[in-house]
Amino acid sequence: MSEDDGLDPDAYVEAVLRIAEQVPPGHVVSYGQVAAALGRGGPRQVGRVMATYGAAVPWWRVIRADGTLAEQLRGRAREHYLEEGTPLRSRLDQEVRVDMRAAAYEVHGTVGPL
Repeated sequence: MSEDDGLDPDAYVEAVLRIAEQVPPGHVVSYGQVAAALGRGGPRQVGRVMATYGAAVPWWRVIRADGTLAEQLRGRAREHYLEEGTPLRSRLDQEVRVDMRAAAYEVHGTVGPL
């Protein structure tokens, strides 16, 4: 996000964080779902916001579309998932992932003007 694209960067950050706060325990949304709900930016922009500003919100509930998080976050996120009862999947040849079908949350409502 840059000021050149006509988007208020602070408003975008706030909107992304509000969506993260809406996701109930045991559920997740993908970076792309957040971007689509906002109608602005894309998964990478949402990921950047979460990496930079997401520590104060349930960051483990906004993940990649394949059900994974960045490797350095997986251990901490897994603790949250187990505590919240988030549906997980695993196979012997793969890392543990969130079961995106079972844990999916649909973003509702508006987050305000961007």
